[in-house]
Amino acid sequence: MPSGRTAPDDQKPYRQGELALSAEEMRRAGRQVVDLVVERLLGVAEGRPHAVLGVAEARRLVGRELPEEGADLADLVERVARDVLPQGVRFDHPRCFAFVPTTGNYPAVLADALASAFLSVPGAWLVGSGPTQIELTALGWLAGLLGLPGSFGGVFVSGGSVANLTALTAARDDRLGGDLARARLYCSTQAHPSVARAVHVLGFGRDQLCALPPGPGLRLDARAVRERVVADLAAGLRPFAVVATVGTTSTGAVDPLPELSAVCEEFGLWLHADGAYGAAAALTSRGREQCAGLASVDSLTVDPHKWLFQPYEAGCVLVRDPAVLRASFRMDRHRLDTGYLAPARATGEEVNLDDYGPQQSRGLRALKLWLSLSAFGAAAFRRAVDHGLDLAEYAGARIAAHPGLELVTPPALGIVTFRHRGGRAPDGGCAHDDGFQERVSAAVCATGDAMVLTTEVAGARCLRLCTINPASTEADIDRTLALVAAAGDAL
Repeated sequence: MPSGRTAPDDQKPYRQGELALSAEEMRRAGRQVVDLVVERLLGVAEGRPHAVLGVAEARRLVGRELPEEGADLADLVERVARDVLPQGVRFDHPRCFAFVPTTGNYPAVLADALASAFLSVPGAWLVGSGPTQIELTALGWLAGLLGLPGSFGGVFVSGGSVANLTALTAARDDRLGGDLARARLYCSTQAHPSVARAVHVLGFGRDQLCALPPGPGLRLDARAVRERVVADLAAGLRPFAVVATVGTTSTGAVDPLPELSAVCEEFGLWLHADGAYGAAAALTSRGREQCAGLASVDSLTVDPHKWLFQPYEAGCVLVRDPAVLRASFRMDRHRLDTGYLAPARATGEEVNLDDYGPQQSRGLRALKLWLSLSAFGAAAFRRAVDHGLDLAEYAGARIAAHPGLELVTPPALGIVTFRHRGGRAPDGGCAHDDGFQERVSAAVCATGDAMVLTTEVAGARCLRLCTINPASTEADIDRTLALVAAAGDAL
């Protein structure tokens, strides 16, 4: 026990007030939470990868009327952990290959608890100097892991959607000032929907986002972008930004950053890379080759709660010149009354991170990445990312060798798409109708042994595996592909 402190009286609240528990009550519930967390992390392969409640059952479990008087905290924790929280997608199950699976990790769980208990706010330096430095350090580590120049900085946000919004706000203000008229920005039709949503929130019309059909490999064609920019300039429009994708969520495709960077440099456009999913591949040497040109972007979105194995929420926006974020978001920008905040504002080398994004009150999302990187080391994260790349290559080879399956797109940044050859068309060929692939997916999920969903590639539905869970094994791939083959054969 630290010197100068008396032993707590376990029979009394730790402080006066209604929202207080005794030391014993807190320890009992806390031990219960730790036991449940450890049990959960040690049992990731047990049970179904997906469970869903009916509406009536969900309401019965947690939709009751607000109680006027409280109940035992440990009992409540037990009930919600056993009956409610498991009802959904188990992203850490080794045979959950849907969406973007991830695992989280125990140091990150502890980090969230610590940040909550200490009410850590990396906003103004005066409010949270320690938390702010943790975030600045984590930002520097992340930029270094991705091979970005030392000038890059940024801010942690909730996820890729807000990161894209934050980056495009800076791009808008830096390249357009306050005039949005006739402005244009460009992306592929394979870009994440959050790009279009960000454009809408920023006040642009639907026609101001030019979504171009992808070229070979489902990548944004730099020549097509250049031709469209030239045509738009000739029409009196104002091109200002290009959004590239580093790891599309459907196929893992990476837009050609070096070529797009050259186009942007030629015309003075901002280049934003949405690497929410795929940028983390740059931790490894072969992943960095696939993400070539990452260091040439003006801004980058990356989600540590995806391929960096953090619990939700943990997104990040990194910018070549962090001053552009401050120019857009600083607290005094709009000349409203900030008098009561003035004493908290940094005046020297200190940093106010609430000047770099849309939030003032901010949780310490960076602590989980800082703590897990510190606990495991960067090499462990590199091995985990490489494992996901290895599994995708293994799955691709197994699919290519299987007589009942066929590859649609080759392994790319941990994603493989494929079809079951299923049914016969009238001409004797294989039928690949969308409905058949959907039925195969539904049949696999109904087994409760694996979760495989579909996506759309070149206008047709196909099956998709995302293999980045470090707990998944080659045996899990084999077992899942066997389920897919059996489901298709049965149909």
